[in-house]
Amino acid sequence: MIIDTNIAIERFKATVITAIEFPLNYGKFYGTVYTIKPEDQVLAIKIQRKLRIIGKPKSVPDILIASICINRNKELVTKDKDFLDIAKISKLKVKII
Repeated sequence: MIIDTNIAIERFKATVITAIEFPLNYGKFYGTVYTIKPEDQVLAIKIQRKLRIIGKPKSVPDILIASICINRNKELVTKDKDFLDIAKISKLKVKII
């Protein structure tokens, strides 16, 4: 499971999040931070193309977060309902809370 920062910041003990949104020097975080790999960027491009076709493009950070989750076969836990659109056109597993 990967916790989006909108959840992680509330709980401070998330299991995994992305480094692009969460400050690495935060002392109360005890999880794993994933960095963006080239294959995440390639998948992000493919996802954004599909989203543009259906008229629902998303922000770059959201697309990269989704790509990281998909490429690592992890579920994303978030409050951001924009990820539902991404899940419809990709293999993203998402749980909205």
